[in-house]
Order: sequence, then C-alpha cells, then structure tokens
Amino acid sequence: MADTNKSGPPDIEDIQKTLEKQIADLRKEITKINKSISARSAEMLDDASEQASDFYDTAASRASRTAQQLRSQAQSVSEAARENPGTTTAVVGVIGLLGFLAGLAIGQSMNDTPRRWYH
Repeated sequence: MADTNKSGPPDIEDIQKTLEKQIADLRKEITKINKSISARSAEMLDDASEQASDFYDTAASRASRTAQQLRSQAQSVSEAARENPGTTTAVVGVIGLLGFLAGLAIGQSMNDTPRRWYH
C-alpha cells in the first residue's frame, strides 16, 4: 500500500503556490490601501479647497466693506473741504509747516556736527 500521508519535507511546488498566494493577497491589500489613501487625499483636498474658498469670500466681503467706508469718509472730507475752503487751506498749511519743522529737527539730530547760523 502506498503511503498517502505526507509527513516528509514539503514539496517545492506547494511552497511556491503558497508564496504566490501570499504575494497575491499582499497585492490586493496594497491596492486597498492605495484606494483608501487616494480617497482620503481627495477628501482632504476638498476640505482645503472649501476652507480656502470660505477664507477668500470672507476677505473679499471685508475688503468691499472697507473700501465702501473709505469712499464714504473721503466723500465726507471732500464735502467739508468744499464747504470750508479757508479752514481747509489753514489746516493744510499748518500740517505742511509741522512737517517742515519735523524734517528740520530730524535733520539736525542726525547730523554729528552742530550747525551755526552765522557766516
């Protein structure tokens, strides 16, 4: 009678088939992992895009409101200047004089040698 019970060393073909099955299983797992990573990346990209869009919308809205306020204030200043030309001229003159004096003071303080106002 032939001994049908394999108690001896494993057959090389059996080992090869086992390894090929394990490799096929690993490839399937890698494919699943790649799909999962791809899906998660797409979700993250969508989230980032949505957040950027929200940020842009908020910034655009704020910029629009700020520009409107600046236009309104500029119009108010312009109307006040047209209604009071003498006052406007005096204010601009005083601001110019203060700027000139500040420039002189800064120029004097930055110069190492003191200047004398004589010949």
